[in-house]
Order: sequence, then C-alpha cells, then structure tokens
Amino acid sequence: MKRLLLFGLLWLIAVTTRGRQISGLPPIVNHTKLQHTGGGQTWDVDTDHRGILYFANNEGLLTFNGNTWTLLPVPNHTRLRSVRVDKNGRIYVGAQDDFGYYQADADGVLRYTSLKPLIRSGRKEFADVWNTVLYNGSVYFRSSNNIFCYRDTMVTVYPAPGEWRHLSKTSRGLFAQDARQGLMQLKNGSWQPICKEITAQHMQVCGVLEHENDTLLIGTLKHGFYKLYGGRLIPWKIAADSLFRNIQMSCIKAWEDDQLLIGTSYGGCYILQRSTGHILQRFSVEEGLQHNGVLRIFTDPARNIWLTLDNGIDMVRYNTAIKQLLANNKNYLTTYAARVFNNQLFIGTSDGLFAAPLGAMNNFRPVNQTKGQVWHLSAAGGHLLMGHHEGAFEIKDNTAVPLLRNTGCWLFRPLSRFILAGCYNGLRLIPSDSAVLRSARNVRGLFESLRFLTPENDSVIWASHPYRGVYRIRLERDTILHYTLFTQQHGLPSGYNNSVFRIHDKMIVATQAGAYEFDPLHERFIPSPWLTPVFRNIPLQYMTEDSKGNIWFVSDKMPGVLDFRKNSIVFFPELKGKIVNGFECIYPYNDEHIFIGAEKGMYHINYRNYLQSKEKPVVLISRVIAQADTDSLLFGGYRASSEAAFKAMPNAYAGFHFEYATPIAGQENTLEYSFRLMGFDNTWSDWSSRTEKDYTNLPYGDYTFSVKAKDNLGNISFPASYTFRILPAWYQTIFARIVYGLILLGLAWYAYLFQRKKFTTQQRKYQQQQEQLILQHQLEKEQREKQLISLQNEKLTSEVQFKNKELATSTMYLLQRSKLLFTIKEEILMAIKKIEPSPLHAFKKVLRMFEEAENNEEDWEQFSRHFDEVHNNFLSSLKKQYPDLSTTDLKLCAYLRINLTTKEIAQSLGISVRGVETSRYRLRKKLSIPGEIGLYDFLIGIADVEKN
Repeated sequence: MKRLLLFGLLWLIAVTTRGRQISGLPPIVNHTKLQHTGGGQTWDVDTDHRGILYFANNEGLLTFNGNTWTLLPVPNHTRLRSVRVDKNGRIYVGAQDDFGYYQADADGVLRYTSLKPLIRSGRKEFADVWNTVLYNGSVYFRSSNNIFCYRDTMVTVYPAPGEWRHLSKTSRGLFAQDARQGLMQLKNGSWQPICKEITAQHMQVCGVLEHENDTLLIGTLKHGFYKLYGGRLIPWKIAADSLFRNIQMSCIKAWEDDQLLIGTSYGGCYILQRSTGHILQRFSVEEGLQHNGVLRIFTDPARNIWLTLDNGIDMVRYNTAIKQLLANNKNYLTTYAARVFNNQLFIGTSDGLFAAPLGAMNNFRPVNQTKGQVWHLSAAGGHLLMGHHEGAFEIKDNTAVPLLRNTGCWLFRPLSRFILAGCYNGLRLIPSDSAVLRSARNVRGLFESLRFLTPENDSVIWASHPYRGVYRIRLERDTILHYTLFTQQHGLPSGYNNSVFRIHDKMIVATQAGAYEFDPLHERFIPSPWLTPVFRNIPLQYMTEDSKGNIWFVSDKMPGVLDFRKNSIVFFPELKGKIVNGFECIYPYNDEHIFIGAEKGMYHINYRNYLQSKEKPVVLISRVIAQADTDSLLFGGYRASSEAAFKAMPNAYAGFHFEYATPIAGQENTLEYSFRLMGFDNTWSDWSSRTEKDYTNLPYGDYTFSVKAKDNLGNISFPASYTFRILPAWYQTIFARIVYGLILLGLAWYAYLFQRKKFTTQQRKYQQQQEQLILQHQLEKEQREKQLISLQNEKLTSEVQFKNKELATSTMYLLQRSKLLFTIKEEILMAIKKIEPSPLHAFKKVLRMFEEAENNEEDWEQFSRHFDEVHNNFLSSLKKQYPDLSTTDLKLCAYLRINLTTKEIAQSLGISVRGVETSRYRLRKKLSIPGEIGLYDFLIGIADVEKN
C-alpha cells in the first residue's frame, strides 16, 4: 500500500510539473552542523541591511557574514525559535521562557537585552516563543498562551482565548490563529475573529498570504490551501492538493510575481505557480538538500532561497545563471557530452543518452539502445552521431542505430566526404556522401587510442595522446595513413597531457604551460603568438570556440572563457572541481545556452545573464583583534567599521588580526580581496582569496586598515576601513625625551651637588626619624585614649547592667510583696466566709487597706524615676512621643525593656498571662508597629533615637 501511495505521489508530481518553464536545478549549498557549530534544528532566519544573516537555532543565535559562522547563546541557554531584524539593525529573538533583542555596541559586538522584565506580574510564565513579527512599529512575540507586543519600552500582553497557534502579517493586517476562535485579526488594539470555520475543521494554519481581489490565501498543515473572502473559507483545488496534504505544509512564502515557495515536513521545498497551481520545481534530498523537513523559508535581497531544516541549513542559489541539469533526476550520473539537435537537448552520461526539449530541460527521457558510457555527440550533415563505449551510433527517432561496433568511439570530425571517428584502437572513416550513413571503415597504420582529433584538411589530421605526444597524420587512399609523432624534443613543454583543438581555423595544442602552435617552417611547436599574451603559461586541458569567436577553455579544473567583446578572461569559480577531470566538455550553443559536463549531471550557463546579474560586491570588516599576552577584541563586525569607537591601544599590543568578508551568500569562491594598512604599507596588496590578515610588531602611530573585494567579472567594491592607534611605550613619549635631557643636565651638575645632596639626604633621614618618632608617639597616645574610652564604656555598661539588676530586684521585690498582700487578703476573705454570721463589714477597712497597698502609685513613681535614670528618660520620652499611653502601657513597656518574662509581667500587673498577650497586642496598635518588627526591638530603637 505504501508503495502504491508513493507511486501515486510521484506520478502526481510529474503531472503537475508538465507546464513548468524553469530549466535546470539551481546550486544548493549545504551548511552543516560541523560548519556552524550550532544545533541540528534551525527554526527561523532573517537578515540586516548589510547582508549579515541571523538564524534562530537550538543552540542560540547563529550569524553568517558570507564567510564566518558565529554562535551567540541566549543568557538562559535555551533554544531560539524565531528571529526578526528591524530597520535599525536590532535583532529581536524569541526563545524558551524569554524574548528580547541583540544590538551592537560601539565596538560592533552584539549584546542581549531581555524584554521579559517588562511583562507585568502574573504573565511571566510562558514556554516557547514561536513567532516574532514586526508590524506597524511594534514587535509581536507569539507563545502558546500569550502574544506579547513590545512598543516604546512597554510590553502589552494578549492572552489566548484558547491557544495561539500561528502569527503572521500581510499588508492587510496582522493575523493569528487561536484554537477556539479560529483565524483572528488585530483591529484597534484587540483581536477580532474573522473565520471560526478553521477551528471547526480542526485546521492548523502555517501561512497567510495576500491573494487577488481582497482575498487571503491560507496554507494549512494537513488540509491544503484555502481562500478566505468575506469570512468564507473556500478550498483552493489544485492538482497537487493531495500531495501537500500527505507531506504536510510547514510554511509558505510569496515568491517572484506569480509564485509560491512551500516548505513541507516530509517532502522538501516546492515552487508553485500561483495562477495555475502547477508545481514548477522541487528541492529535496534527491536534489541535494540535507533533510526534507523544512521549518522556515527565507529569501535574501540577492534572491537566494534559504531553508532552515530539521537538520542543517541549506541555500538554493536561485538567482544564478548557472544551473544543474539532471538526466532522469539522478544527480550521480556523470555527463560527458551535450548537443542541441532539432531543438532537442541531448546529453551523454555514464548511463546512456538522454533527451529533453530545449525549452524544458528538466524533463529528460532516455534514448533507446544507448545504455552504457556515452563519450561524444556530434551533428554532421543532418545526422546526430554518438560516440559510445560500444561503438559509433546515429540517433534516429529516439533510438541509437549502430555504425560501428566491437570498439569504443571517442569523437567525430567531419571531412568533405567522410566523417572521421577517433576510436579506442585508431581511426575509422564513416562515408557521408549520401543521405544515409554507412558503416565505418578501418584506417590502417596507427592503432593508438585517439581521443583528440582536429583536421587541417581532408588529408592532414592532427591527433594527440595523453601519454605519447602529438601526431600529425596524413591519409592516403582513405584507408592507409602515415604519421609523425611530436614530443618534448619538438618544442612541446612536455610529452604528456597535450590536447589538440581547432580554434579560429588554427590547430592549437592545449598544454600544461599554455597554448602552442605548430611552426611548419621549423617543424616544431612554439607558444601561440596571439594566445600566449592572454593565457600566458596557465595550464590548459580543453578548448573550444563559440559562434562569436569567444574561446571556452578549462584550466586547472575550472572553466572559463576568453571573451573578445570584453577583451578579458572570465572564469567560473562556481564550477571549479565539479567538471570531469580528464574528460572535459564545454558545448557553447549560444549566449543563453552553455553546457558543461560535470561529475554530477550537467551544468547550464546563461552567459548573457551571468554577465548582467552580478552587482558590485560589498565588503565588511568582521573582526579586529589586538594581540598580546592576552588578546583583546576591538571590533565585532556587527556595525559599520567606519562607525566603530576609536581605540588607542597600549604599546604592548603590537600585533593585529583582521577578518573580512563579503555577504554575498554562496559566491565566496568567486571573490578576491586586496588590502592595505595606511601608516605601515600604503600600497594595495595583490588580489587573494584569503579572508584574514595579520600584522605583527607594528610601531606606535596611527593606522587605517582598508580592504576591498573583487568578483570574477572584475567588479570592485568600495573599501571598508578601520582606524586605530598604537600608543608609544613610556620610554618613547615626549615626556620621556624631556626626562632624558634633564638627566643629562643633572649629570653635569652632579659633581657640584653631590656633597650637598648627601647632606640633604642625611638631614632628610634625620627628619624622617623624628617624624617616625612623633608618629609613633601619636599612635601610642591614640592607643591609650582608645583603651581609656574602652574602659569607660565597659564601666558604663557595667553600671547599666548593675542598675538593671537593681531594677529587676526591686521589681521582683514589689512582685513578691504584691503577691504576699494578695495572698493575705485572700486568706482573710476565706476565713471570713467560714464565720457565721459573716463579719465582713467589720473587715472592710482592712480589705480597703490591702487594695490601697496593692495599687500603691508611690511604688510605681519610684520605679519609673529610677528606670528613667538608668535608661536615659526612656519612659518620659515614650510618654512624650505617645501621649495616649496609659500607666499600665508604660509599665508594660518598662517591664519589656528590662526583659521580664511574660509570667513575671503578669504577676507585676496582676493579670493573667493571656491578659499580658492582649496588652501587648493593644500596645502594638497604639504604637503603630509594623508586623515584621518586634515590640522589644521597637522599644530599643526608641531608646537609641533618644540617645542620639
């Protein structure tokens, strides 16, 4: 069942891609974890105005300046889920349980600021911030339970009615999906439902885009596309609808004028034509992606497509004039030949011949009877010839018709009556004097493998062998040949790796030391008089010319063209190392169709667009480090180097390290750099692909480091500069020189002043001794005074403790007396009650005397007077501050001040222990004491305030 489903999906892809006009696969650049040192999953990406890219990664914020990756973890070391850069260069990020922004300081170093402290209490608990959106001067951060709006140093919180599941913007507004309310729009500061049908159908929105006629186009995870108009949800039925339902859309993005980029969870990225719904192109693991799970799609200003994946980061260089053609969608097939015939493109591969319409070069079909190694394709007299491992063939009606078997055929060269074929074991002639080609004839006399042939005329043929040399072959009676072998002895730089080609009607030998021609007068080879000034002595492996006379060549595994219109050489470093070494093939059909054989597929160059597509590069200084025992980062690269804070470095920093890059993603190998250090070397350096420069042992002074970039078309950037200063050492300063002069003058007077200086020194020494004695005396005096003060303090403390003991004793005495009087009174009362008749009236006077003794105010007056003497008028001060205090309150304060227990206080006041607690509580209220302050501490504090 799974196989049937897979077959059906593949068939659907084939059907929906029939109408596409995109030809070729753009190069895909893989950025792995080993390169950027971040985590596997990357969730979001954005760029600033200078072209630096910022990625929200599991390990933190990843930055890429076109050459160097940098990882910046967030302070709480959680995963980043979203990132957006505003027009001022502030980088807003959403993490787990945090969100905030990075901003470059004066030294170009990114610093993080969390916005979480701005959230009001009660809303600070949240999980991942999945979306960050810049809209209408505000920044919106979406978590599952809240949407946070940051504007003017304030954060507004929008709680989710159910659960926030999506947040995105269009020019028509800001939209969010809620689990209960469906699709909502922010209007007048509040979220208003605009389509609850999304919730009813259990949809998960993955993107909201503008569509025609006030319609929104909505992409969903598992339900395909819908149009939203007037609150109604209308399915958008396209041929690939079931495909996207199965592989699950994860994100969508508008692209070009009438296209959509669609990221999926299991199928990679698709380009969809919006007007027709047809799939135009697909990027998946089969086309070179690292993973089919696309989390976010981003397009940079250079029209590159960035894909953040479940495992890795990939860039599709969509805006490139160089694209890859894959026969049968297999990127492992090596390609050796190409030819346009009857408006069909034929490419020869290691697995046979394939053909496709020239206008739709993605729909290749195999040619029948061509399985195996195809070496060469040639059009001669209305015939398409194929050199194959099994022989020579003519291609008719999508089928190979054999012309030669039992030996492999390398190539074909047309003569007037024959077609010359270079084979594994010599030459063959194919008669071409009729409309129908006949079988090939053998040519006796040379049985070497001849892979390079070029005719001088019908009877003189030049051939080369990679290990023998160059052959000059003369044909006789069309079946016998005579030859002469030319080697290093005849002027060639070497007997190895020579290849013959016909260029501008001349026989040219491509060698490892440049282009050579044959001098018939001296019967030897000489450097080509007209090509050597251009190519000089660069190694050449392959040469051919186009219809306009431009010479296409391969040098050191890199293709290039000598363009006579520009009068210069244009290299294609994008393809360096990708062509088939030893079996190079360049087929320049016209300016818009240049075909180059490669180890994986075939590359197609639109040379006209290639010359027009490149803008002037921009170079950035990405890092400046001052080197000493401990290195110091002077500049971090996240702002313009001309705006960096000026640094004056100590003389110990005599070494400086500069790093620079051009944020043209994917074109790193097409750039070269030149630099200079004004103040040290005022001339520009030679162009080099290096992206860093070190200087050591720089003398003190002012310096300006400048660097500029140049692409392979000769476009040169404006230079970027960084200015700094190295301070002189202390012995190199003007002050030091003045000191040197003073020392010389001092030496002249030294003899005269020696005795006087000696006397002054002795006098100063005596004075210092006296000062030391005086100082020692003062120290001793101060020490004695401190000891005296300490003794006085100890004495006062002892006196206070003694008086406190007396007060406590007196208080206990009064307590005991009160208790005794109370006991006597109780005993008398009990005795009276036992007498019949009761003589209570006779003892009233006595009982009254007991009560007066218990409530004797004179005891309290005496106690309070002694208490104030000991405690600096504590009770008087307390009464003055709190005049509402009663006598009982003052007694309670005094007893607490001398630290009586609750039981003792109860006995003294004649109340119960619970009564004491109640009195303490009432006293706290009268004194207005806060709950966190103890009553005893408060009373001590009153005493301390009074002392002061």
